[in-house]
Amino acid sequence: MHEMGARALKLGIPLSVQLDLTCRCNERCIHCYLDHEDHGEMTTAEIKGLLDQLADAGVFFLILSGGEIFLRKDLFEIVEHARKLLFSVKLKTNAVMIRKAKAERIARLGVESVQISVYSHKAEVHDAITLLPGSFKRTIEGARLLKAAGVKVSFANVLMQHNADDYPEVQALAQSMGAVYHVDATITPMMDGDRSILDLNVEPETLEQVFRDATLVGNVEEFCAPPAGPLAEPDAMDTLPCSAGHTACYVSPYGDVYPCVQFPLPSGNVRQTRFLDIWKNSPELKEVRSITVSELQGCSKCVHGSSCSRCPGLAYMEGNMRGPLVQDCEKSYARTGVASWNLLQKKAAAKAAPAAAPSPAPQPIVWMARRPDL
Repeated sequence: MHEMGARALKLGIPLSVQLDLTCRCNERCIHCYLDHEDHGEMTTAEIKGLLDQLADAGVFFLILSGGEIFLRKDLFEIVEHARKLLFSVKLKTNAVMIRKAKAERIARLGVESVQISVYSHKAEVHDAITLLPGSFKRTIEGARLLKAAGVKVSFANVLMQHNADDYPEVQALAQSMGAVYHVDATITPMMDGDRSILDLNVEPETLEQVFRDATLVGNVEEFCAPPAGPLAEPDAMDTLPCSAGHTACYVSPYGDVYPCVQFPLPSGNVRQTRFLDIWKNSPELKEVRSITVSELQGCSKCVHGSSCSRCPGLAYMEGNMRGPLVQDCEKSYARTGVASWNLLQKKAAAKAAPAAAPSPAPQPIVWMARRPDL
């Protein structure tokens, strides 16, 4: 995999693509960064045509997500087409709609794995987050049916104030079922720029506990890890901040292309331009590719520079894709107990001007564009 990533990076190949099939969902999770309206989803024919283009471009890993993918009646037709094109397919779902027949069909299609969102081992906590009564019971039943059919299952456990203390039991539940477990301590802003849901983030003490929990080594999910490039560790300052736009990208249900699902920089639309032309020629993607660790404002001076999980997409939503990201500075501090350059600067500024006016709110981001005919 390391060699494969390095070759893809050198050749400019989009090795991995996440394609969201819909924003519609049967849950209304309190931390979700999407709206759940249908602004003109791509048709079955459009999606199958896009899959053909992705295959021609060299894509190998295909993540199908949403919204809730099982709300698309053509889901299995899409998955079948993807498997005929020999993609390694991963599905993301809440598993509420999975029954035995669907689980067995997923297994027959050779889907690589299915990632399921599980927020707590307590039904009342999980359901309070999804706002769908009975969702925990149905989610766990769906996971068990997939495991019984021989499908690899992973639990994605997003932490927030509502479930911060439940992750050890969710991890134990995953282990008891033979599922892989990942915990994610990052709440993502709404894609329209609304940052109010960041109030759901766990307290610093909990974050420190998570990142220093020995049982979670290798299980703390970083949404967008640095690509496995050809550079050695001493060259860290010249490496790329992450794989977004380099060996991976995201396509919305409306055909909009972005560097990553957490990097809402509009870079083209496959309804108007072929995917490979967007990948090669998009000015926005070229701008993202021009960034190296050495030129990140503040980050190049930071002791965590070569190990930080900084997400340029979230930094972009914070106002500057070349600037530091507060959330990841806090993660680095939780891991090591050493404050980053950015946190030290903010602390010094707070001491110097404790009554300073708050920073202006970030401008809303134009994210999922509607079809012009809608």
